[in-house]
Amino acid sequence: MALPAQLRPIQHYLRTAQEHEKRDPVVTYYCRLYAMQTGMKLDSKTPECRKFLVKLMDQLESMKKELSDNESITQEVVGNAHIENYALKLFMYADNEDRGERFHKNMIKSFYTSSLLLDVLSVFGELSEENIQHRKYARWKATYIHNCLKNGETPQPGPAAMEGDEEAGQAFSHGGPASEIGFAPGPGPVPMDPPTTNYNNIQIPPGAHAPANSPAELPHPSEAAKPVPAPRSVPTVDHTLLNAQQQGGVHLTPEDFTRAQKFCKYAGSALQYEDVGTAIQNLQKALKLLTTGKE
Repeated sequence: MALPAQLRPIQHYLRTAQEHEKRDPVVTYYCRLYAMQTGMKLDSKTPECRKFLVKLMDQLESMKKELSDNESITQEVVGNAHIENYALKLFMYADNEDRGERFHKNMIKSFYTSSLLLDVLSVFGELSEENIQHRKYARWKATYIHNCLKNGETPQPGPAAMEGDEEAGQAFSHGGPASEIGFAPGPGPVPMDPPTTNYNNIQIPPGAHAPANSPAELPHPSEAAKPVPAPRSVPTVDHTLLNAQQQGGVHLTPEDFTRAQKFCKYAGSALQYEDVGTAIQNLQKALKLLTTGKE
């Protein structure tokens, strides 16, 4: 069924969903959920839009039944961790390629897809400030590198010398790079925030533990060996937490338990990619929260 013109802003999320149907159905589910929620806000009354959105709802219901034994679908905190981990894995890959001055179509697409998945995270609640910055940076980088290559220029790696160039940041909203490098079947606006930040001040992780291949090209985890991790520093373990007991008078709210659970899920996701440093950091955050009531 053709996408009505009024719903064109959601086309890139639907395309991302389609691309991941076999590779990662969890990504597909939440991309469609985000597209459906956004589409409802755009136009849920026009007959063609209503018909399209009802069909999308039916797809979501069908997927929910098929994936009823998948914790990433049945438990929001696990789904949140899954999408965030995947988005940041894409970001780290693209950032690593960028800093290594390896500029190519797949790294541009990885930056942009990462920004879309960070949008999708909003189905779970407000984005963290860190993810908002990652999203802006990823969109800016995708546009900047695409335009450089298109114009025969050599992009500058890393976040330096990016301030003030807002034209590139808005290019995707006109469908140019997005349609040219395969994000969408045709031109159309992309919802995005034009960069208003001095990117020299944004703390972008160095991407030292990015996998050797883009996740966009990796087979399903059950079919492939884990990527070989690059050397990374492991944070110092806080030994005071090893024998931690809950301090007297500490009252934990349901939100505290949810946050602690989220930290543990993040740690579990990190271990899937043999990222020991991130696992330790999140487990220490969970322990501190449970013993002191503070992050």
